[in-house]
Amino acid sequence: MPKKEKQGVVTSNKMDKTIVVKVASYSPHPKYKKIIESNKNYMAHDENNECSIGDTVRIVESRPISGNKRWTLDSIVEKVK
Repeated sequence: MPKKEKQGVVTSNKMDKTIVVKVASYSPHPKYKKIIESNKNYMAHDENNECSIGDTVRIVESRPISGNKRWTLDSIVEKVK
């Protein structure tokens, strides 16, 4: 089974080798059909501490690395200016 991939924005990089990524998902409201954005935070492993706040990154699922980390950084899609 292929590994899941998600794309989001880095909201925190204060921890050593760890980033927090906010991933947005969009779905229509069951009754009113308005598109609703729901956000979820994922803690991801950043081996080289190369991400900064505001970067758009792609994360991929992995084995559990710590108590909360189950994702690793795959690539940086866009660096913040």
